[in-house]
Amino acid sequence: MPQPARASADTSSSTAPVPARVSPPGELRPRRRGANPRPGVTLAVTSAATTVTLMNYTAPMLTLPAMSAAFGTPASAQAWLLNGTPLGLAVFLLVTGSLADDHGRRRVFLLGTLALGLTTGLGAFAPSTLTFTLARVAQGAASAAVLAGSLGLLAHAFPSGPRRVRATGVWGAFVSAGIALGPLLAGALSTIDWRLAYEVPALGALAVAALGARALTESRAPRGGRPDIAGALALGLALAALLTALTLGRDGWLRVPVGLLLLGAVVCTAVFAAVERRSRTPMIDPALLRRPAFLAATSGALFTGLAVIGLFSCLPAILQGGTGMSPLGAAWLFVIWSGTAFLVALQARRLAGRLAAHHQLAVGFVLSTAGVLGLLGSLDGDGPWARMLPGLFVAGVGSGLLNAALPRLAVDSVPPERAAMGSGANNTARYIGSAAGVSLTIALSPAGPDTALVVAAVLGLAGAVVTVGVARPRPGRPS
Repeated sequence: MPQPARASADTSSSTAPVPARVSPPGELRPRRRGANPRPGVTLAVTSAATTVTLMNYTAPMLTLPAMSAAFGTPASAQAWLLNGTPLGLAVFLLVTGSLADDHGRRRVFLLGTLALGLTTGLGAFAPSTLTFTLARVAQGAASAAVLAGSLGLLAHAFPSGPRRVRATGVWGAFVSAGIALGPLLAGALSTIDWRLAYEVPALGALAVAALGARALTESRAPRGGRPDIAGALALGLALAALLTALTLGRDGWLRVPVGLLLLGAVVCTAVFAAVERRSRTPMIDPALLRRPAFLAATSGALFTGLAVIGLFSCLPAILQGGTGMSPLGAAWLFVIWSGTAFLVALQARRLAGRLAAHHQLAVGFVLSTAGVLGLLGSLDGDGPWARMLPGLFVAGVGSGLLNAALPRLAVDSVPPERAAMGSGANNTARYIGSAAGVSLTIALSPAGPDTALVVAAVLGLAGAVVTVGVARPRPGRPS
């Protein structure tokens, strides 16, 4: 790791020592002497990495039927093929966010991008459900480093103000771009071999890692102390127990193993909270929980995962199974939603001075809910696919507003030196919600797709209410 320049102590030299430049808090001297962070390059590289990360995340939406057939995966275990990456993301986002702030955002970002390429390539050759799921968990851990490092680098390159609003809006738009391109690419490649849908993103991740190694400059805000291993272990056990319970619940919610797993999740969460209060370097600073903006960002991310990502992660498989649609046809319909979200997120920066970020989240939830309700009755295979278009379009507008507001709130709701921690906390909540939403949607699927749509709509409205409620300032609570 490069260190700040120091004055020479060599008294034999005839040249007077040059005083060291004092770096502002949270800044590390750039990797190359004399170089300055290049905001445009940083935005381009981090957006490209985010796109590849989300492409890999969404690829199983279209390859699930082919993978299940190849592996002989029973219906009760198919949620793991989708939930491996969200589990890795949820467990490691806070860890990688803290590591990025303390030990270098560029370093964590590049290691994550390289690891994503390698683990995605290995997953393409997995022979069974178990090995593929383990590879997806590793991909989730790598993706956590990419996402946490990305927003940390952006927060350093773009100080608060209109430029940051624009940068986080663009970054959020490329989240939507990755979500759109992943199923489209997977749908096209799965007509040849579903494994190609993972080999191509693996090459993309390796290419971005090579580009980032040459183009990015370093930043960090060290606190000292050791990584919060105890907190990471407690959080990982809590999430693993919760997601396992949700997956097994498909075969009966009142069974003893499901109850024990839920109890274990509660106990491990309590242990995590106790560890974080006592840790000198917690993964998440408990003081942040008193900030209305941080609570709005985190709750908004959680409900985005539950109500939006959880449902739409399963939508392509629902379309293939319920309507007999081809993988590529399902992908094109999916692009109506995700492509609209991409375009809206790019333009959402125009709302920055007119609409508070938490109000933008609320509007996004309401529109997403309206779009989901518009899909009711259109997924039963009895009507033309054109009936789905209005609902997908309206839901896409809502998702675009959510994707633009969440990264903006994630970095603005925490101190500047803790930008990667804010990103990690926000994305942790998003992918905990996503994993739970996927499990819930699959558990509800035997009752028909309309049941899952109604539940997602209720969760979307709850997200709007909760986000606005927690964002209200309270006496004695920091803003």
